[in-house]
Amino acid sequence: MTNPRNGIAGFQLTEHTWITEVGNWIDAISPDGRRAGALLFDARIIDAPGVRDRVVAAVLTDRRLAMGGLPGLIPVADVVAAGSQVWLLTAQAVTPTLAGLLAAGSVDASGAASVLAETAHTLVALHAAGITHGSVQPGTVVITAEGGALLSERGLSDAIHGRLSTPERDSSGWAALARGLAASCARGAPRAADLFERAAATATTRGLTAARSMLLAERDLLPGGVISRHGLAQAARGQSVFAQPLAYTRPEDAAGSGREADRDEGDIVTLLRVPGTSTGPGTGTGPDGPYPGAGFGAGAGLHPGAGAGFGAGAGAGFGAAGQGSAGDQAMLGSQAPTHPSPGNQDAERFGPGVGTETPVERIWREGRDGPRRGSARRSKAERARRRRTILAAGVLAVILAGAAVAWFRLGASPDLTVASVAVKAPKKAQRCNSSVLITGTIVTNGEAGEITYEWRKNLDKEVVKATLETTSDKTSYSVPLRWSLKGKSTVKATATLRVLSPGPPRTGKASFTYRC
Repeated sequence: MTNPRNGIAGFQLTEHTWITEVGNWIDAISPDGRRAGALLFDARIIDAPGVRDRVVAAVLTDRRLAMGGLPGLIPVADVVAAGSQVWLLTAQAVTPTLAGLLAAGSVDASGAASVLAETAHTLVALHAAGITHGSVQPGTVVITAEGGALLSERGLSDAIHGRLSTPERDSSGWAALARGLAASCARGAPRAADLFERAAATATTRGLTAARSMLLAERDLLPGGVISRHGLAQAARGQSVFAQPLAYTRPEDAAGSGREADRDEGDIVTLLRVPGTSTGPGTGTGPDGPYPGAGFGAGAGLHPGAGAGFGAGAGAGFGAAGQGSAGDQAMLGSQAPTHPSPGNQDAERFGPGVGTETPVERIWREGRDGPRRGSARRSKAERARRRRTILAAGVLAVILAGAAVAWFRLGASPDLTVASVAVKAPKKAQRCNSSVLITGTIVTNGEAGEITYEWRKNLDKEVVKATLETTSDKTSYSVPLRWSLKGKSTVKATATLRVLSPGPPRTGKASFTYRC
């Protein structure tokens, strides 16, 4: 078939593309109109023996994690084959990446700390589930419009190279990420840069949990003393407009419109429902031998009735081997028999009008007619399996609940802080009986709340106290002071603006000359 031009499997492709080690990423629009992503795998990579199966295994693992409530990963919508091409489609935008924001100089110290804390949290949760990322670097960290940090391409690098990364590899990647962010903010926030360097060293020696705890415990070294997504969100929204789909028809498209425009979407097949070709249960074949978790043959299927799990010891089966649905058989292009062979009266049948007793009916009948041999042993084994399943589910629920609590605490909106205070007074000398306008400016971190402040004058003991209500859509506020002077004298008048709360206290002052 011909290659897709401006769309694949209902996803509309744009002209914004970039190359990574696994293939060509393209910003896309999902069928429901939301921003999404499409990865066209490099044919030289995806066609290598075992790679396609391992990629599908990695995606299925991501789906299992998402269903279990693990946050922090870019969700994958599907993996499809279109002729000789293989595409990975995401349910969320995959731009901008941290690499792009760093190149544009758009990452502040508080935002860098937020990225490090959130990615460390995600990696710790992955490692607790016995899984690694394999390629932690700025290009695989996606910044959302809300300033959140999500990891993309989880497991894909390992899949194409036929390896199993260790948690230490992820920790090293995170440490390199921290050092890069330290270098980016060394000039404007040296104390924050030093914190990031120490967190990187801690990650490689004591692990990601200790490094993340250090970031949270020493957040007072950051500008304003808070970890904030605000700057990241603004930077991400500034780079989130990508090229729109072509609004014209290419000449080559017009020439072949009778063939290209009417292309049958049936040529596109999802790989998440079609079993692969591995030779054993739960293992695939990589360059160095068996690749746990990559199997798709009998014992490790991808659809109901295709096998038993994602890897050796996984035990996450979806049905009995060899009992695939008729739809799956048709998708593979095989014709299931509708009559038993003469030599095998128990051969399975598919399709409508089957007269053979199904396994479910046979089990029901045998249970009705009387207990079979060994039923007591099976019942005891089944009870033991149920107990183990309940215990494992309880442990998983506790882990996920703790991860969710920590995630929401980290993702909560930061408190209101005052970044700076400035005061401006007239430069010219003021004449007799003047009323002078002093202007104070208070700059915040953009959060909603209440600021308490006071004005003091050096020529009298009057203190003017007031409060200021801030909103989340504004960072700069003007607070004026009207100072009236009378009488004959020549003095230097100084007005002082002091912010009392939120702390720490900040002060600004300005002076002018009164001459009469």
